[in-house]
Amino acid sequence: MNFSSLPLDQVYSIYYQFVGYFPKEYHFAISLILAGLIVYAVFKVIKRNFIFIILLLLLLPQSVPIFKGIWEGLLQILAFLTRR
Repeated sequence: MNFSSLPLDQVYSIYYQFVGYFPKEYHFAISLILAGLIVYAVFKVIKRNFIFIILLLLLLPQSVPIFKGIWEGLLQILAFLTRR
């Protein structure tokens, strides 16, 4: 499954399908754990490739809108997870 081409609606449906396996009272904890894992994963990627990301942004200015789109998508997913 190619996750890079999934719209957020499909990500939300995958989330609901995953959370459906657990009792209702655990949904909040699962959402917080998933949000924490996403933040941790993004931090690890940025920490590991920080120099390359900065060089990419400086040497290829066309990549700025791509990074903005990725950042906005991540923020939407985190906002969705923290609302649950």
